[in-house]
Amino acid sequence: MSRFPGRGAEPLVWIAFSGRADLAWQRLLRPGFRHCFAALADQGGWTVVDPLAGRVVVERLGVAPDFDLPAFWRRAGFRVLGPFVPAPPRRSLFALLAPFTCVTVCLRLLGRDDALVLTPRGLYRRLAVLLASSDRKKFLTSTALSA
Repeated sequence: MSRFPGRGAEPLVWIAFSGRADLAWQRLLRPGFRHCFAALADQGGWTVVDPLAGRVVVERLGVAPDFDLPAFWRRAGFRVLGPFVPAPPRRSLFALLAPFTCVTVCLRLLGRDDALVLTPRGLYRRLAVLLASSDRKKFLTSTALSA
């Protein structure tokens, strides 16, 4: 899958996971999975969405559109999953009732409403399964076509 979709397409999304605990209660979460945030890639470059405790930071990065932000984050010690194609928008009761956390912001960016995903570790596990199943489908399809 190309990192940058064609014009008019949805941006691709990467989710990054951090072990940093800015708030005391975050230390209760599993080390390495105390916060999550997202990056969206489109033809023009990168936009980072970072839901912090007191505000949400949405910033267009001043880097070249072909800059490999996920690799940069990995070198900085973050776990990064992606790319994901966001699901089409739809109504969800969960979206109205869910607490506003970094996990729910990342889920909304992906167009998902996984009610049982409450922690960054839970989100990581759910997304890793999604990536593995989509990679498996691609592998099976390409194998069937070449046989």
